[in-house]
Amino acid sequence: MTATPKYLTGDGAGIKEFIDKFDTFLFDCDGVLWNGDHVYEGVPETISLLKSKGKRVVFVTNNSTKSRQDYVKKLEKMGIPCDAEDVFGSSYSAAIYINRILKLPPGKNKVFAIGESGIETELASEGIPFIGGTDPNFRRDITPADFEGMANGSILDPEVGVVLCGLDFHINYLKLALGFHYIQRGAIFLATNADSTLPMHHAFFLGAGSIMIPVANAVGEQPTILGKPSQAMMDAVEGKFQLDRARTCMIGDRLNTDIKFGIEGNLGGTLHVLTGVNQKADWDREDAIAVPAFYADKLSDLLQGA
Repeated sequence: MTATPKYLTGDGAGIKEFIDKFDTFLFDCDGVLWNGDHVYEGVPETISLLKSKGKRVVFVTNNSTKSRQDYVKKLEKMGIPCDAEDVFGSSYSAAIYINRILKLPPGKNKVFAIGESGIETELASEGIPFIGGTDPNFRRDITPADFEGMANGSILDPEVGVVLCGLDFHINYLKLALGFHYIQRGAIFLATNADSTLPMHHAFFLGAGSIMIPVANAVGEQPTILGKPSQAMMDAVEGKFQLDRARTCMIGDRLNTDIKFGIEGNLGGTLHVLTGVNQKADWDREDAIAVPAFYADKLSDLLQGA
């Protein structure tokens, strides 16, 4: 039977013991540090507290729309200083996987990207050629000539060996149909992450996991997921930061991504904060997808253990 999560809010001694237990803290961002462009009160001070105690802080996000450098700018704007080496996003994870794990043969190593500029930046950082993404030629209505060209293959790039699907704010039938036909012709189907929703403006909106569903439904297979809770991502994080899993804690707001990521990665602990997607009732159920080791009302409650 899974142990009952320890409630930290208001327990100064318990919080101090919690902080002392770990050397590295992996942070989800949306729903933990901020909601949209609103940083939660006390978050910068909490990050500063952990760093002052010599803790390694790494921001592990499933948001594929932003590159690591984009995240550095956003974090700094919100009063959280960091550099690109402190950020590990799902687009970066996908780029590393494609370049260093798949090692596609020349002439079949191009990516058809469904997503925003974050994917493009990280693919470029690994020297991976791509089409799609933010190219205006793909942000339009489908035409009769497109249907014919996909059916006979004349408009398909023969060098595409991967279809990578992330969150795309300009999704349309043309992109989905192209992704489907590339996979039908043997391209590997990957997704940056499987988050069904994302928190923004104190509400929820469609996430990358919802964008990929039409393609997955059409081809009859699920993509390889390269964001949380993928253990391919955990292995990459461990390799990059040389962390000790037993002395590492994952902090997040989603059970099926953040908390499951930490549990399946055999980390020393997981902390769930109640400012995002899931609430206490979600892990109190018998069929809960994951149960955290610790939970708090909000991240800044850790300041109570200073």
